[in-house]
Formats: sequence, C-alpha cells, structure tokens
Amino acid sequence: MQYRRFGRTELQIPVFSCGGMRYQHSWKDEPGWKVPKANQDNLDATIRRSIELGINHIETARGYGTSELQLGRILPTFPRHQLIIQTKVAPKEKSQEFRKTFEQSLRNLKLDYVDLLGIHGINTPELLEFTLRPGGCLDIARQLQEQGKVKFVGFSTHGPTDLIVETIQTNQFDYVNLHWYYINQFNWAAIEAATQHDVGVFIISPSDKGGMLYKPSPKLVELCQPLSPIVFNDLFCLSHPQVHTLSLGAARPSDFDEHLKTLELLEQAETLLPPILERLQAAAISTLGEDWVNTWHQGLPTHEQTPGNINIPVILWLRNLALAYDMQDYAKMRYNLLGQASHWFPGQKATHLSNLDLKECLRASPHAEKIPELLSQTHLQLGGQSIQRLSQS
Repeated sequence: MQYRRFGRTELQIPVFSCGGMRYQHSWKDEPGWKVPKANQDNLDATIRRSIELGINHIETARGYGTSELQLGRILPTFPRHQLIIQTKVAPKEKSQEFRKTFEQSLRNLKLDYVDLLGIHGINTPELLEFTLRPGGCLDIARQLQEQGKVKFVGFSTHGPTDLIVETIQTNQFDYVNLHWYYINQFNWAAIEAATQHDVGVFIISPSDKGGMLYKPSPKLVELCQPLSPIVFNDLFCLSHPQVHTLSLGAARPSDFDEHLKTLELLEQAETLLPPILERLQAAAISTLGEDWVNTWHQGLPTHEQTPGNINIPVILWLRNLALAYDMQDYAKMRYNLLGQASHWFPGQKATHLSNLDLKECLRASPHAEKIPELLSQTHLQLGGQSIQRLSQS
C-alpha cells in the first residue's frame, strides 16, 4: 500500500480508503440481533482484508444504517493505533442533536474516539450556517476534540463548487470529502482551495458515482485499454498529488482486487494516461462535436435560476456521457434520481418543458436555442422510474 500525508492532520493515509456504505445489512437503524450472520461475516472479512492490505482508513457515517453498529463488532479486535476511523454526522439546527447523534456513533463503533469526524453533507448555505454559527455544530465538534473523542474535524459535501470553496476558506476544517474523478472534474477549484489551506482531500465514490465502473459499457472498456475503467480512473485521480485518498466502497473482500492493480502503475501515469485521455476526448468530439464539447457548460443557469427547478447542467452532462461513452445505465440511474434526493442531488428532471419558458435563464449560453430540444430528447432517452437515494431505500 502507498500512503500520502492527509493535509494538516499529518496522518499518513492510504491512497485507498475502505468506505462503509456498501457492506452493511440495512440502510435503516436496526438492532444487532436482526443482522444476519452471513452479512456480518462478510463485513468482518472485508475489514480484515482491508487491514491486511494496509488500507487502515475505515470510513462510515451515522446515516449509513447498521454500518457503524456492525463495524463495532470487528474494529475493537484490532490494535487501535493501527486504525484511522472516520464517521460523519449531519449538521443539525439544534447543535445538541448533533452531539447526541455523535455519541450514538461512538457507542455503535465501540471506540473511545474517532480519528476523523466529518460534518456530513454541507450541501447548502443553511447547513453551513448551522455548522459555523456560534454554538453551532462546529462548536460541539471542538468540545468533542477537547474531550479526546475526536482528533480532527472535516466535512463532506455534495454541494456546488462555490459553496465547497467558501467552506474550505473558513480555514476551520482539516479535511474534505468531495466528488472529483474523470467524468466529473467540476470541483477542481475546491481541490485547489484545499491544497492552499493544507486540507486533506478524500474522493467520494470514484467507482460508483464516478460512472458505475464495476459494470462499464463495452465502449468505455475499449477506450480505456490497456487499463480497466476502474484502474484508469484510480490512476487519473491519484496522478494528481493534491488528491490523497479514494474511497473504494467495498461490498466484499474481492472488491479491493481490481483497485490494487493501480499501485504498481502510479509511477507510469505520465506514460499510460495521455493516450487514454486522448481517445476519450476524441470519442466525445466525434459524437458530440468539438464546439459542444468545449463550450456546452458555459453560461448555464443553476437549478435555482431555472423555471421548474430543472437541473440543466447535470442533465446535459449525463446526456454527454450517455452519447459519448455509451454510459446509459449510469446516466439513467443518476437522471432518475433528480427530484428524489433533496440537497444531495438537487433539481428536477426535464419534465413539462412545453409549459416552461427557458429563454431568460439560458440567455448567457452559446447554445441557448438548441438546449430546450436537447433536454426534451434527454428526458425521452433517460427518463423512467424515479430512483431513491440508497439511504432512503
């Protein structure tokens, strides 16, 4: 395993982390006796495999159902100093609820402290305000640090880039969990801000949210040769030293295997990546047109600025992926999540377009005239049954 300095925490963190949202029994809080033995045995085996590989950063959250409870059955069997444990607690309007929720996390994990406490989901200005205001959740986190229950405080986010940058620039956080990978590089400015403030950078779900790369389209497989899409994406992310660790979200012990192939290739990234990046770019241009590829994102309104709350940037992004790389399954999954995930994946699908006038909100886009028709086509291509977030399932 290889390790990187995790920003100002000075922790040596493995370049792969064992995310804890895929192997648990349930997304609901259930008593331990309801957890099937087979599920617990699989979780235990996954954690043991992780530690054997040197992946000693185990990441979970209070919002991940039985994940913490089940981890509490295996983590105390390892020497505590060998582990880096992260849990996350959502910001609350009433900060004492935040404290109460954290204390439940600690009881579930059967640990005296966590190395990393993330404020889970600073996705809106209101949630940032709940966190930062006097007597807010960050003040509670500081008290927990003083009590020895927390070593370092960070935040996770699915929010817009400007909000992430604003949060980092408060200089109150030691690390950030955010989205950034090949198909979604919009948060690079946030990573740059993290680097400037010596904030650790943890990449959320690069293989799942990063394109469902464990079941890639044949076209994507061909474009990424001689690497698999998973290894390509890992190598792409880790070729940037500003990135410190990628969450693998392992559901079983074997889920680590493909990712491990990346380690021996890190020193060859400058040779291996350019031909693949050129093919991916060429495929996008061939399918979508060079002008569109270079300018589609310019001047687009946010969902808050759009009639019907339609998330135009996300819809066009998903259309690009579906057409350029045959990533229809991923695009359909994400598209049908719109309208179902609140601030975790905000905005609405492109429904009822005939009743909406988008001219004003699109006036800054070089593609204003054709975007309404593209939205309509995308809805026909990707629309279907609504999908809930995993935590709502």
